[in-house]
Amino acid sequence: MTNDMPIAQFPAGWARGRAEGGLHVYRGLPYALPPTGARRWRPPVAMPDWERVRDATAFGPACPQPFRRKGSVYECDIPDKDEDCLNLNIWAPEEAKDLPVFVWIHGGNLLRGAGSEALTDGAALARKGQVVVTINYRLNVLGYLAHPELSAESGDGVSGNYGLLDQIAALEWVQRNIAAVGGDPDNVTVAGESAGALSVYYLLCAPAAKGLFARAIAQSGHICSAQHLKENRHGMGTGEATGERLLSALGVSSIEELRGWDAQTLSLAADKAGFAAQGVVDGLVLPDQPLTLFRSGQTAQVPLLTGFNAREIPTLEFLMPPVPADAATYEQMIRDRYGDLAERFLALYPADDLSRSGETAAGDALFGWTVLSAAKAQVGNGLPVHVYFFDHGYPEADDRDLHAFHACELPYVFDTMRQSPPAWPKAPDTPEEAEITRIIGDYWTGFTRDGTPSAEGAPVWPDYSDGGAILHITDAPAVRHDLFHEMYALIDEDFARRRAAGDQPWNWLVGTAAPLRPLPAET
Repeated sequence: MTNDMPIAQFPAGWARGRAEGGLHVYRGLPYALPPTGARRWRPPVAMPDWERVRDATAFGPACPQPFRRKGSVYECDIPDKDEDCLNLNIWAPEEAKDLPVFVWIHGGNLLRGAGSEALTDGAALARKGQVVVTINYRLNVLGYLAHPELSAESGDGVSGNYGLLDQIAALEWVQRNIAAVGGDPDNVTVAGESAGALSVYYLLCAPAAKGLFARAIAQSGHICSAQHLKENRHGMGTGEATGERLLSALGVSSIEELRGWDAQTLSLAADKAGFAAQGVVDGLVLPDQPLTLFRSGQTAQVPLLTGFNAREIPTLEFLMPPVPADAATYEQMIRDRYGDLAERFLALYPADDLSRSGETAAGDALFGWTVLSAAKAQVGNGLPVHVYFFDHGYPEADDRDLHAFHACELPYVFDTMRQSPPAWPKAPDTPEEAEITRIIGDYWTGFTRDGTPSAEGAPVWPDYSDGGAILHITDAPAVRHDLFHEMYALIDEDFARRRAAGDQPWNWLVGTAAPLRPLPAET
């Protein structure tokens, strides 16, 4: 090999990468065969070992996907999209040996995104003493379509969850191959944000993923009420029926016909038809509702680091409940929907600022409740859990009324603020910003290394079992024990009643979007 083009001898085959600032970087390595043609909507098939030296100097394609909304803070260029997208990227220190491994699953509502995005470039984290891996996986209709014809094709009688199966296949590839670049396969942390965090929760629940990772990080994820494949529960219909409706909306009579569609055309058409990608409870890949699995101790027995941000909703407008015309209408709508819980709801989300109350209620219910539910469940299962609340602001974000918005912690974790998307509010280049970035990166690296998030010159981050300890990250981190007690108690009681009713989704619909009819008392 040359000094600037190192060659790694993976068990899967030889690969030529690039030497970049003390790292060996390998991009676009395939971990499964192209899921095209007859393999579309089938579980991934491991990539056969290759014989010649593979060029791994350029990122591989991302999954075909709809475009991000113009002007969105998340809008960025993903130029290379192709159905042959099951590939991953590796950043490894040059002299790496038995280092922890950090496997990143990108977000994007299971609809968009790529492991090649500059915001989550793995270089800075790798230089802190770990091997960083980012992956691509099937998205949207290509990754999460369930349908009776697909279930009939399967020897297990199930369909959907193909994107989740891709993630499992990538973790299997890491187990087999990562030691070739100095990673320790027994010390893998799987991590993600938003839909990537939802994927982490799914992986914690998936029997096929157990043993493939030693720790988990879930940033601003949600444990949503999932459709069941063949049973209509919680008023959500079935996964198979959702697939049937999509084919009807697309004017297609069979899966075979749809396999003939161009992948990008199909992705755009499914998005226009309102297809919402999600995991389905099939009894196999996802045995039950994730919340049930968490609370019954059936998830992977690994340490968890999880948290959410102060203002998740302003950049996720589609999650905002309707804002009524005036305070009186708002209060009546809440009373009609929350009954005997209404006064507690109005105390937390008052009528003096209708937009902010609706935003906060949605953020608390979708993200805050999820984080605390997962933390409480894992503590109850005897597992280590570290919880954060990201509340750090800086001038440009605050001036745009986006303080601590969804995903704003990513450039602090990855030290990539200067590489953030064009419309992303930029933090100033100051020693204070550099210090909070260092601390957060060190906390995450410590957790990846040994399960203890630690950073020099920063507070000891206690386990959540220590009186509900939460690391409150503002201009500097501080440990708090008094956050969110009333919020969690209210939302959890409301959701429990909805689950007991059995005929309505039990999260998503929050505040003025909550069900109209009175809810029965929890039994």
